[in-house]
Amino acid sequence: MRPARTETFEHTISGLLTKRSDLFNEAERIRDRLAEIKNDIAAVDRTLNVLGYAGDLDASMPRQKREVIFGKGELSKSIYGELRHAESPLSSRDIAREIVVMRGEDARDRKYLSDLTKRVSKALRAMRETGDVRSVTDAKGNVLWERRT
Repeated sequence: MRPARTETFEHTISGLLTKRSDLFNEAERIRDRLAEIKNDIAAVDRTLNVLGYAGDLDASMPRQKREVIFGKGELSKSIYGELRHAESPLSSRDIAREIVVMRGEDARDRKYLSDLTKRVSKALRAMRETGDVRSVTDAKGNVLWERRT
């Protein structure tokens, strides 16, 4: 007896699409649960403060492993690369969005994009201090960044 085969891989594609959907839904549930836990921790902290706890709450937290997203100098190199190819000044968020796309990460993850935007802003301020980039302000008051020429 021969195993059934298809020329179009339609069963495989269908299965992979189903699995992708399941994983995406699981990620959404985990993200929602994480938000619930953070809200619960904030409520416990407020209650401790109301009851008169005066200690350092952060000091009593277990130490967490630091997640290294960029190696030494990697973020600055990525930022400078994006500014090199830009035709006009870019905002920190635009630069962060381009870095996310360049690294092949999920550009729809708003929290990750927001965190990366903060890191990019900090790196850009340091790069401005060393004279590598300069900031300009647009008509709306937004800070835009460009290479120093």
